[in-house]
Amino acid sequence: MNLHQQPAAVVKICGLQDVEVLKSMINLPVDYVGVVFAKSRRRIEPKQAAELKEVLLAWTTLDRPKLTGVFVNPTMEELEHVMDAVPLDVIQLHGQETPAFCEQVKQRFLTEVFKAFSFPKNESCTEADDTTLKTLDNYVHTIDAILLDTYDPQYIGGSGHTFAWERIPTYAKWARNHGIALFVAGGLQPDNVQQLIQTYAPDGVDVSSGVETNGVKDIAKITAFVERVKQA
Repeated sequence: MNLHQQPAAVVKICGLQDVEVLKSMINLPVDYVGVVFAKSRRRIEPKQAAELKEVLLAWTTLDRPKLTGVFVNPTMEELEHVMDAVPLDVIQLHGQETPAFCEQVKQRFLTEVFKAFSFPKNESCTEADDTTLKTLDNYVHTIDAILLDTYDPQYIGGSGHTFAWERIPTYAKWARNHGIALFVAGGLQPDNVQQLIQTYAPDGVDVSSGVETNGVKDIAKITAFVERVKQA
């Protein structure tokens, strides 16, 4: 038995819209539940998010997942409007938000802050990674996690495509050195998530379209995804 075994990656199921789907997840070891307030076919209104929050507050069988709101280049007023309706545990910023803005968000709302960085789906490691890493240094004290995703020209994220995973170690090393969690998203599904975890050992994984059938969250796929992450 390996006493120094890597802990299981945490799981974020993103793009939740339906209360009944969330209720069906109550026995699954899900760590984060994501709701989208940015432009997306999965976008919901604060009132809907508040209904999902009520379900989470009644979640007693396991540790309660943290409710994560996904935004793209929001104003502080937009964030305040959402937070007044539904207190979020995590604010995930998926646009070109500056380190100063992330720090302002963290101080204003006292939540965890995740910052997403996206890559074109067919682009391998480039010199641009060096530039991105220098940019990341400015975020060290303003965020709790970075999320690597595949760029989508229409919706920024949620493309259903993977990026070049060989880029992950560069960012994982940076995150580890600064005590910041690293999540991977983009094209994940039950059939490939174990390969990702076994090869690159991210702290967490984030899935949306990979657990959907015809654009609707599928509890069978969610269950398979979560089980394979925790087994890996």
